[in-house]
Amino acid sequence: MGILELLLLAVALSMDAFAVSICKGLCLREANAKAMLTCGVWFGLFQGLMPLIGFYLGSLFAGTIQAIDHWIAFALLALIGINMIREAHKAAHEDYVCPVEVDFSFPHMFTMAIATSIDALAVGISLSLTGGVNIWMAVILIAVITFFFSAAGVKIGSVFGNKYEAKAQFMGGLVLILLGSKILLEHLGVINF
Repeated sequence: MGILELLLLAVALSMDAFAVSICKGLCLREANAKAMLTCGVWFGLFQGLMPLIGFYLGSLFAGTIQAIDHWIAFALLALIGINMIREAHKAAHEDYVCPVEVDFSFPHMFTMAIATSIDALAVGISLSLTGGVNIWMAVILIAVITFFFSAAGVKIGSVFGNKYEAKAQFMGGLVLILLGSKILLEHLGVINF
């Protein structure tokens, strides 16, 4: 997997955290540096950590499922992508209501960071099955891009509202489906990049 695919993967994975950060920004009268850094660090750290965990979990059983690994990678990425598109459709038809106070507490941010990075764990498993992936490059790109998207999401949310949340999730889901399809088609010999 080349640098372009890793960048696209990182952007796609950051979309859940970006959407949550936009929602947090919606409820702030003014996005401050502390709120932006809090979201950026929490989401960036977990989005980077989860693919690493998934990669090593996938490496443990990659040899036993080598004949169907490309189908598993495709299925995982497609399912995550379809779920993101479904959530985007749902979010586009709901009105977001701000809580009384925006919660940046440790338990809340820990829960949100885990919730937004579960898909990154599955992607890490997929990366271990595809082979030829520099996992450290992937982890760094995913963490850094998620950090910046999350920090920016707080600011964007405070300025523009929830207008772009559903679109961001939809695009992230679409990118994951396309990456999964590319992996499958390459292994089947249909395309060769």
